[in-house]
Amino acid sequence: MGERTANVQPCNLGEVLANLTATVHARRAADPQESYTAKLLEGPEDYLLKKVVEEATEVALAAKDADHDHVRYEAGDLVYHLLVVLERYGISPDELAGELRARMHDPTPPRP
Repeated sequence: MGERTANVQPCNLGEVLANLTATVHARRAADPQESYTAKLLEGPEDYLLKKVVEEATEVALAAKDADHDHVRYEAGDLVYHLLVVLERYGISPDELAGELRARMHDPTPPRP
C-alpha cells in the first residue's frame, strides 16, 4: 500500500479525467527511462496488465476492510493504470464514454 494522499478535496471528475488522459497521451513521446507512464506504454505488455490486476485487487481488499481513504487511494491507482491501458490499445476516452452510454440506454433489463 502506498502512502495516503493528504488534503484531498472533492472536484470535478470529468475535468480531472480529461486532464489525466491528455497527460497519459502526451507521455507517449517521453523517454521510458524518465517517465513511468512512457515505460508502461512502451514496455512489456504483461507488466502493465499485471499492474491493473494488482491495483484492482488492492481496491477490493481496501473495500473489504471498509477503509474509505484507502479505497479512494487505490481507486486512483486503478483508474490511472486503466487510462494507460486504454491509451496503449488506442481506445479514446470518447470511445469509452460511448460504450458506457450505450450500456445505460440498453433496453435489456439489468441482471439481478
